[in-house]
Amino acid sequence: MDHILALDQGTTSSRALVFDRRGAVVALAQQEFTQHFPQAGWVEHDAAEIWRSQLAVARQALQRAGLGAHQLRALAITNQRETTVLWDRRTGEPVAPAIVWQDRRTAALCDTLRPRWAARIQRKTGLVLDAYFSATKLQWLLDHVPGARARAEAGELAFGTIDSWLLWNLTGGQVHATDPSNAARTLLFNIHTLQWDEELLRLFNIPAAVLPHVHPSSGVFGETEPSLLGAAVPVAGIAGDQQAATFGQACFAPGMAKNTYGTGCFMLMNTGDTAVTSQHRLLGTVAWLGPHTPACYALEGSVFMAGATVQWLRDGLQIIQSAGEVEALAASVPDTQDVYLVPAFAGLGAPDWDGHARGTLVGMTRGTTRAHIARAALEAIALQTADVFHAMGQDAGVPLRELRVDGGASRNDLLMQLQADYLGVPVLRPALTETTAFGAAGLAGLASGLWSGADELSALWRLQRRFEPRLPAAARRAKLARWREAVDRARGWA
Repeated sequence: MDHILALDQGTTSSRALVFDRRGAVVALAQQEFTQHFPQAGWVEHDAAEIWRSQLAVARQALQRAGLGAHQLRALAITNQRETTVLWDRRTGEPVAPAIVWQDRRTAALCDTLRPRWAARIQRKTGLVLDAYFSATKLQWLLDHVPGARARAEAGELAFGTIDSWLLWNLTGGQVHATDPSNAARTLLFNIHTLQWDEELLRLFNIPAAVLPHVHPSSGVFGETEPSLLGAAVPVAGIAGDQQAATFGQACFAPGMAKNTYGTGCFMLMNTGDTAVTSQHRLLGTVAWLGPHTPACYALEGSVFMAGATVQWLRDGLQIIQSAGEVEALAASVPDTQDVYLVPAFAGLGAPDWDGHARGTLVGMTRGTTRAHIARAALEAIALQTADVFHAMGQDAGVPLRELRVDGGASRNDLLMQLQADYLGVPVLRPALTETTAFGAAGLAGLASGLWSGADELSALWRLQRRFEPRLPAAARRAKLARWREAVDRARGWA
């Protein structure tokens, strides 16, 4: 029994991975599911379809690994965060489509609450008041699904983020729970007391009866219904996807940080047992909680356009045929000739948080080529990340010694070298790219005794390549200052 089954439930697909004691991926299965856009700004998922797809890939992964469920030490869950599910406790059926984290239907409600409540909410939750998080999504469901509020107050309905929904189904409706890393993304959870906050429940008009219990991220939540996988398996680890990736990158000491390069970028830095209130519009959050240790906290910054910037070069400008071409094209010129792309196509994320900013391409001359624009696109990803990285260092008061990286775009060597140059610290790319799923597996493995502690997990982390900064400090400062000039030209455009 030296294997962990990790369920990695993402925004566009459900995945399942089997890890062995060495942290190696033994088997993987993946299945996409339907995205629903019923009207402008709305994004929904069918929670029942998510459950079916997740169960299907769990079975496929076990089959491909040649393992029976009775041979598993434990099962782990990591998930897209903030997405909101409301279901009937008796039937187990969702009462409405799940409202996805990307959904903006409650933005106007957040606008009305922000002047009076934003500062108080940040002090309690570490979050900015935004439709991104779960509270106003749940409030909307209770107000718009016929009879939902009365049924919720009577204890007939259950709310959960995707981890809670999967756990409920895996345990045959026996366990309604979550962990602090997911609870901390709801705007309802006090990250200092590690409890649901009564004042915030009143503010958003949420009955406490719908809420899941909060258990440590590493610990046994319950056992799977034996008929689902063929045997009862302890569910022993749960964490939201970005916190799980931080754990999977072995960022166990304060000041250690990771950045995931996907459609956007998510950077998290370990701040130890202190919840730091950001002065630079970053998010404070619970990273994870063990059964016998204080909560570990993190600062988080989000960049909206990373890999999506390269997709724009391919689909919008059509200057490349595939995303993989961008590195060679960008490397064909030594610099951008002072061209800057600010990819604020959906506004700017941390630390600017300007929803009215728009994409801007500045500094072009008759000598500008598609290669210069491609290089400017890669630089934009690295420069946006540098903004977040430096804001984190100022917030935390902890020197940032390095950045660990993962995600699809982290395989781009030129981008990673630019990243090291603009940060002024080494960038470390691990051999294992499945850091999110492995982070959840690590939490479950600690709780079930497969691994003894953080030291053993740290020893499993393997470096694939280290990128050292080559740019002199004065040149780096000048580059960052010039980038901020370009950002200023993009701000407030809409």
